[in-house]
Amino acid sequence: MDLFNSGLHSPVAAKTETTTTPAHLPLAVRMRPQTLAEIVGQKEALAPGAPLRRLLQNAAQTTATSIFLWGPPGTGKTTLAYLLAKACDWSFVEVSAVTSGIKDVRAAIDHAKSDLKLSGRRTLLFIDEVHRFSKTQQDALLPAVENGWVMLVAATTENPIFSVISPLLSRSVVVTLVPLSDEEIETLLERAVSDERGLNQTVSLTKEAKEALINSAGGDGRKALTLLEAAAAAALNGDDQDQAEASSSLPQVTENLVAAAAGSAPLRYDLDQHYDVASALIKSMRGSDPDATVHYLARMLAAGEDPRFIARRLMIAAAEDVGLADPQVLVTVTAAAQAVAMVGMPEARIILSEAALAIATAPKSNAAYLAINQAMADVQAGKSGQIPVYLRDSHRPNTKDEPSYKYAHDYPHGIAPQEYLPQTLQGTKYYRPTDRGFEKNLTSRLVKVESLRKPR
Repeated sequence: MDLFNSGLHSPVAAKTETTTTPAHLPLAVRMRPQTLAEIVGQKEALAPGAPLRRLLQNAAQTTATSIFLWGPPGTGKTTLAYLLAKACDWSFVEVSAVTSGIKDVRAAIDHAKSDLKLSGRRTLLFIDEVHRFSKTQQDALLPAVENGWVMLVAATTENPIFSVISPLLSRSVVVTLVPLSDEEIETLLERAVSDERGLNQTVSLTKEAKEALINSAGGDGRKALTLLEAAAAAALNGDDQDQAEASSSLPQVTENLVAAAAGSAPLRYDLDQHYDVASALIKSMRGSDPDATVHYLARMLAAGEDPRFIARRLMIAAAEDVGLADPQVLVTVTAAAQAVAMVGMPEARIILSEAALAIATAPKSNAAYLAINQAMADVQAGKSGQIPVYLRDSHRPNTKDEPSYKYAHDYPHGIAPQEYLPQTLQGTKYYRPTDRGFEKNLTSRLVKVESLRKPR
């Protein structure tokens, strides 16, 4: 746990940070915005009238409103917490959910209560990676939030709906932050190259290098500055022997140096990505796009998604979106799921690809899906009715006045002339086959079956 009540991260010290920021700190820290005007991106979260902007601009009226800052890495969550503490002139206490436990949380709250009682000074408690806290640890925050002992500002890369307990969430404002656009990343890079807090014009940045940094950052401002810092250090060291003769006398950050600094960038795949990419895969298969299908499948596999989870989703898609338009697809996908469990990665990728492409390229029908949904809706609505006596179990013999069960195999075509639905539902149609694939054959067959099944 870090108590930033003095030094660099103190709200008071931040006012003079422009001239006192130590040069040994990472570039991303040195370039951290010190005012609302310096923030790049997050136009919606900071739009006029938005809760976060009101807090930043009206510090005198600020109450202990708790805030969850939800967004991917490098979108300004920590920066906004610093600026809130500075604007309010409150003490700033930071707890990392990665390294801290419940004792640290309680100690921070006790410290805040003591400050409030003795000096009247309020505390902003910033918890980074709050989704890593257990339910018990999150429960410990409730009294402090409920009683206004602290302003809780919690940062998370995972959707709070899935990762934060409901009582805490209901007492807080959730602010959604989004990845920075290419233009916003470019602004960050240009500012870092020229600003005295940053590289202070000690290097120049080629157009190709700038584009490479933007592409490698993937909307993550901190990552863009980290890569720039590494590439700039290499440029100052003269590491790029192949760079063209520079028109500037300054060492150049080139595309080669950026590539060397970036290496193979890790794929962002948090809890939201888990759901989003899975959704995109399913919708691409449903939409009969084989190329999009293998793209999203590759993203899931590259991120380390459990191949058994993927196989289960494929089985569901085969039943829901292909159905009886091609009954063999579910057979194929089920066999693939068994093979994946036996083979494992990396070879399982081939099996999953075959199964996913079988779904994507098959004729589509959701008739079976719609049929069971409508039938269940009727049952849940009380539309059941009495089972016809002749369909009930044989331990309940029919009386003389009741019709007897007609055994289908005793009749031509194996179809007995009798009703099967309860009397109140007779004539109801749940399954409506399409004219696609194998179901086209079923449509004409069911017309004949229905005519033979009518009681005579």
